[in-house]
Amino acid sequence: MVSSFLAAAVQLTSTPDPDANFAAAEEQIELAARRGAELVGLPENFAFMGADATRLELAPSLAERCSRFLVTMARRYQVSLLGGGFPVPAGEGLTFNRAELVSQEGQLLARYDKIHLFDVDLPDGNTYRESATVQPGDNLPPVVEVPGLGRVGLSICYDVRFPELYRHLADSGADVLMVPAAFTAFTGKDHWQVLLQARAIENTAYVMAPAQTGFNYGRRQTHGHALVIDPWGTVLADAGVAPGLAVAPIDPGHGTRVRAQMPSLKHRRPALF
Repeated sequence: MVSSFLAAAVQLTSTPDPDANFAAAEEQIELAARRGAELVGLPENFAFMGADATRLELAPSLAERCSRFLVTMARRYQVSLLGGGFPVPAGEGLTFNRAELVSQEGQLLARYDKIHLFDVDLPDGNTYRESATVQPGDNLPPVVEVPGLGRVGLSICYDVRFPELYRHLADSGADVLMVPAAFTAFTGKDHWQVLLQARAIENTAYVMAPAQTGFNYGRRQTHGHALVIDPWGTVLADAGVAPGLAVAPIDPGHGTRVRAQMPSLKHRRPALF
């Protein structure tokens, strides 16, 4: 039986300067470790947030740096660490948006390339075309056993709007659903928390959502509010709108009790759908 542990969802305001971003990320990882966190998540675009052309140019070197950084940080601070999304060359002027989960020994536990891309025209006049520079992944997100911490399922940002993805993670045994994001401020104010609470409630699982916040590279405003939510849908920690941490306990026993009290996963009738 896995015992309770602390989880920390990191909140950053990433920039076009990878060196500054790595330094800011390490500062928060160190603070999380000092508070006793054993599972730490970095948000989407933690190492770079800037112009698409620059991201494509940096992708080959940045992909290697990100993987090395995650291994180094996990070992240095003895935490299991998620890098919530960074560019990896995919050929023909495209990148994957990749998340990697590393154990405290520095072992790569899981890798996921984002499958749902943010191609949206928002009412505030902003247009986003992630598919212009990002190649969607071809594989369903993984669920992996993290030593001493239970089973963790991966996703990235826009995935949160696709409940079938999280049902797949729940069916695969996930106790914790990780949703690193760079959610826009316009959509975040109405949708971010309610979507995350819905994913927690309908799958009776913890949700851990690292986030970007503030004005990234003076152009894109992100919502912030990194969250940790329990299987009943209760918000256990909220990082607000400044860079920092949302830290809360993950109690597998609580998850088991909630699933016993509200056994909706057992009541499904898939043959009718």
